[in-house]
Amino acid sequence: MASNQHVKLFGTVRSPFVKRAEIALKLKGVEYEYVEESLSNKSDDLLKYNPVHKKVPVLLHNDKPVCESLVIVEYVDEAWTGYPILPSDPYHRAQARFWSKFIDDKVFPAAFKAAWNPNEKERDKGAEEAREALQILENKLKGKFFNGDSIGLVDLAALYIAFWLPLIQEAGGLDLYSGEKYPKLEKWGHEILNHPVVKGVLPPRDNVLAIYKTRFQNISASK
Repeated sequence: MASNQHVKLFGTVRSPFVKRAEIALKLKGVEYEYVEESLSNKSDDLLKYNPVHKKVPVLLHNDKPVCESLVIVEYVDEAWTGYPILPSDPYHRAQARFWSKFIDDKVFPAAFKAAWNPNEKERDKGAEEAREALQILENKLKGKFFNGDSIGLVDLAALYIAFWLPLIQEAGGLDLYSGEKYPKLEKWGHEILNHPVVKGVLPPRDNVLAIYKTRFQNISASK
């Protein structure tokens, strides 16, 4: 078991990627120091520990940096004993990695395009891509969580769908995600958002919603 000493997490409070790492650490019971970063004025430490991407999250464990959220989650699972975040079976571990990557490669880019692309046709295309990706996840979900009865890697990757995506949709008046279209995802979202560990790290909903509303207003004003 790795030492709990000298663990730092560099992040921003509203980032879904940072929350993946935070939840993984808390599920394992790891004590850590959280360092809030300003992405408009990045610290020397952040640039030092993540010189390639220069972004959060960065996990610092005994002065050794680990970057990229899904990589951090897997590292936390391997470095500390206790709560299993990835399955023990090699095939199931591979499946967890596949679906987590699917979320990052398909859901995030499509939702981003649907919300923030300046071209209306591209936004419509993004919305359709997002709905298709969400339907694939809806069909994949079989149990309480993607990991079965407990939160795992895919659930942490998909947390964006439960918390951030509805706020973007509400702020922008978008039609991407609803309980009627995706009832299993809706039920899963209720379960994960009410998990005590997850509830303890999520940012205030109203604050995030206000930020998204302001962003949409600025986009409209610039047209």
